[in-house]
Amino acid sequence: MTIYERVQQLIDEGKRLGIIQREDEIYVRNRMLSLLQLDSFPTIEKKEQFFPLDDENFDEDLIIPELVETIVQYAIEQNVIDEYFDAKEIFAAKLIDCILPRPSEVNAKFWETYHQSPKQATDDFYRLSKHSNYIQMKRIQRNIQFQVPTEYGWLDITINLSKPEKDPRQIALERTSPKKEKYPTCLLCVENEGYEGRIGHPARSNHRMIRIPMGDEMWYFQYSPYVYYNEHCILLSEEHRKMEISRETFKRLLDFVEQFPHYFMGSNADLPIVGGSILSHDHYQGGCYEFPMAVAESEDRFPLKHFPTMTASIVKWPMSVIRLQSTDKDELVEASDFILKKWKEYSDPEVDIFAYSGTTPHNTITPIARKRGEGYEVDLVLRNNRTSKQHPLGIFHPHQDVHHIKKENIGLIEVMGLAVLPARLKKELNEVEKYLRDEPNDLANYHLPWAKEMKQKYGTIDQHEVREIVEKEVGMKFLKVLSDAGVFKRDAKGRQAFRKFISYVNE
Repeated sequence: MTIYERVQQLIDEGKRLGIIQREDEIYVRNRMLSLLQLDSFPTIEKKEQFFPLDDENFDEDLIIPELVETIVQYAIEQNVIDEYFDAKEIFAAKLIDCILPRPSEVNAKFWETYHQSPKQATDDFYRLSKHSNYIQMKRIQRNIQFQVPTEYGWLDITINLSKPEKDPRQIALERTSPKKEKYPTCLLCVENEGYEGRIGHPARSNHRMIRIPMGDEMWYFQYSPYVYYNEHCILLSEEHRKMEISRETFKRLLDFVEQFPHYFMGSNADLPIVGGSILSHDHYQGGCYEFPMAVAESEDRFPLKHFPTMTASIVKWPMSVIRLQSTDKDELVEASDFILKKWKEYSDPEVDIFAYSGTTPHNTITPIARKRGEGYEVDLVLRNNRTSKQHPLGIFHPHQDVHHIKKENIGLIEVMGLAVLPARLKKELNEVEKYLRDEPNDLANYHLPWAKEMKQKYGTIDQHEVREIVEKEVGMKFLKVLSDAGVFKRDAKGRQAFRKFISYVNE
């Protein structure tokens, strides 16, 4: 099939999806020809569909990515672009941008639909973000996902294979490229919308964001390029400023779920170790997904002296979570802020909690907001980022015995019960399975104690059950990760310490 037929198929798919109209076809085609350094377009007698719509394996989300891949390959073969990762990404994004509406059009359509149905507005924008290949659906499908039952309910496990490995040429180019003033300043900045990209900075020509007023500020709504769960979205500030958990945080989270009641919205903590990977730009994450923590039961209900109409409880969860529920959004903001301020100043040496080292703060909160029927719900996850000689990466951070599975920060997504595990585990867990089957293997030394424990625990293992056992034990390791991150442990001493903090809140 010729390059011209591929270009026509991409245009036809854009029309079929309603992204472009018949009147746009010639304009879009000429923009694509320019990118491909072609100056003519022959008459195509027969138009074939890239995927037959009646094919049982048909996946609408993959049509554009597959088409773009074939056109990118042509561009490489014809020396239109170089064959390294960033060059391919930049070209692919610019190609798709040819069929995308401008940000003003995307926003106008979003808000027009929103007034009829907020859910339909996000559904349509999610579809556009997938069909624009901004959400990398083809890569995301490589991820390994499973669930593991525990005493706290199901835990979600994802081995993240969606982010492609950089080839040696790409790495060399990044090392030798001249250092310029950073623009955009970071990966979240609003200036990424439509940015071509460069070596070491992702292509964003196909990126679109929705403007959402939040109080006196404009915030920007987008989806994550590598969604870890359904409709994984990001809400980011227009200004490039550092993360900060404050009264305004709770207000914005609750304002958002009021506007979009089918979504939750939460924030990473604002301190190193317990925060996410980006602390330099104020942002939140949400989506249309019921996380394990969201369905965890409430236990130990208690009154809040200063907020007598508020429902408050401790959540049955390996981390330390206070759940607040109310039909009064403003009261929830005040109660959340009150607990935050109390927690930031709280120390309890008996359980290794110190609010400060000198003037350096250690206590903060990971908050999550949801709409529940006519009411609202806020989960406040108590965090502390202190380190020690015994635990140099963090006292309330994954400890050494689980680093072979997870040693990275425990951010918002993990807190709620979804483990995002490194790609290396795909191969390494296969070797663990071989070890348990007594087959020749290349087992990493750091997995050996764990693998021996499993052999001792399960004895002779049925060959067909090996994978199920390994997945279950990965889940148990993640449960230990969450327990390590909990400031008040689930034993008698930890429960008593948690109640002591509640008493302090009620003073």
